[in-house]
Amino acid sequence: MTLREFVNILRSRWRVIVLCTLFVTALAAAFTAVQTPVYTATAKVYFLVNSSGASKNSGGYLLTQADLDTFAEILSAPSVVEPLRKELDLPSGAPVNVSAAISSSSTMMTFTAQDSDPTLAADMANAAGPVLAQVAPEFSQLLKASGQSIEARPVAPAQVPGTPSSPNVPRNVLLGLLAGVVLGISVAMMRNSLDTKVRSDDDVKAISDRPLLARLPLVKRARGNWMSMVDDPHGAHAEAIRRLRANMMFVDVATRRHSFAVTSSLPGEGKTTTVVNLAHATSDSGLKTLLVDADLRNPSVAQRMGLEGELGLTTVLLGAAQPSDVIQRIGQTNLYVMTAGEIPPNPSELLGSEPMQQLFERLTSEFDFVLVDTPPVIPVVDASLIQRFTGGLIMVVGAGRTRKRDLTSAVRQLETAGARIAGFAFNKDSAATSGNYYYGRYGRYGRTPEGTEATHAAGSENPAALASSLGESRRDRKGSEPRRSLLRR
Repeated sequence: MTLREFVNILRSRWRVIVLCTLFVTALAAAFTAVQTPVYTATAKVYFLVNSSGASKNSGGYLLTQADLDTFAEILSAPSVVEPLRKELDLPSGAPVNVSAAISSSSTMMTFTAQDSDPTLAADMANAAGPVLAQVAPEFSQLLKASGQSIEARPVAPAQVPGTPSSPNVPRNVLLGLLAGVVLGISVAMMRNSLDTKVRSDDDVKAISDRPLLARLPLVKRARGNWMSMVDDPHGAHAEAIRRLRANMMFVDVATRRHSFAVTSSLPGEGKTTTVVNLAHATSDSGLKTLLVDADLRNPSVAQRMGLEGELGLTTVLLGAAQPSDVIQRIGQTNLYVMTAGEIPPNPSELLGSEPMQQLFERLTSEFDFVLVDTPPVIPVVDASLIQRFTGGLIMVVGAGRTRKRDLTSAVRQLETAGARIAGFAFNKDSAATSGNYYYGRYGRYGRTPEGTEATHAAGSENPAALASSLGESRRDRKGSEPRRSLLRR
């Protein structure tokens, strides 16, 4: 995994990371809030042997490290704890939390006491040394035989602590924050590895090396026969369709066949909506555009555009009518539509037949651009058959809807059939929902992601220039031969 892929995963799943971070941080804060505060006090004491009262023949006794080790061990014994409770006026059984650290170079000991009462913690640390000095001779036979006693002199008395040592609120919250971030990233990576849906263009690139022609934003208000090029021509979706049109023109320069089939892996990914809007955008640029509904199993172009659909492609293929009899013009625009016609019992045989090839040769000679709505790839082979008569195939991928395995299967089927995938249209992309997405991404006078210069914002291509350049390419291909109209005058 590259750094860019890692960043894209974090960006696409930032909500999971934020939720995990907030949850763990809140959990750490709540756990800290319910804890009883503990105060810590420290006192340093110097121990020495008091020779007053010693017998004349006993000599002087010097404390050793072994004695100090013994003192530290008996600090938690009842023989020390009970006198300490009496010294502090604590009830029997009250907790006494005192520990001792021994100096390696002197007879000093550091006593540390902890308690929920800061005053009691300080008193406990200060009283531990004197009480231990009183009891210590009982645990040293030589000291007891000498008749000498031990004196505890305070070096650094304990002070009443002002803040609790536990819980450490800033530390706990910071640890909770860090743990939440780590947990969130782990959950995001796990969900990404287990995610079976195509959710970003990186998922598409991992399956095929063909280019991403456009990212079409999700339009939540779109219902039924909604067409952005007609209903919202200045919206984000319409601008994305124009971007798809522009990139499709660049791809067409290599084939010079001026026709594309539009398909998807499975139904419901938005191929028909995309091709209908793309046909509107292409005709708006001044190109005489024909939209053919070749989905002979589940035709929907006629219903989407409010056209008569009984006569169409199947009627022409059966020889019952001429193309000019069934092609319908949309108002006074440059857009023409050939609906599917009657649904046949043998769609694949019709679409791969010789009459279909001859029909497409006539249509591509009459129209500047031909777009074909085809059935999905996985259920049937129709798209693979139709693409042979076109300049390429555009595959629509539904963001968050298409499964990776389905897209992989569709791409492999097309490659096995020798189909040329011109590129992908990433549809229903929530990341591109903002109306200013394309202007913000490409800039008014910036560079496209592929690094090519963009002299206009997305969707502002010069229609006359597109039509002129396409016309020139047609003259280069056909010379000055006049074209016969297939339409009734």
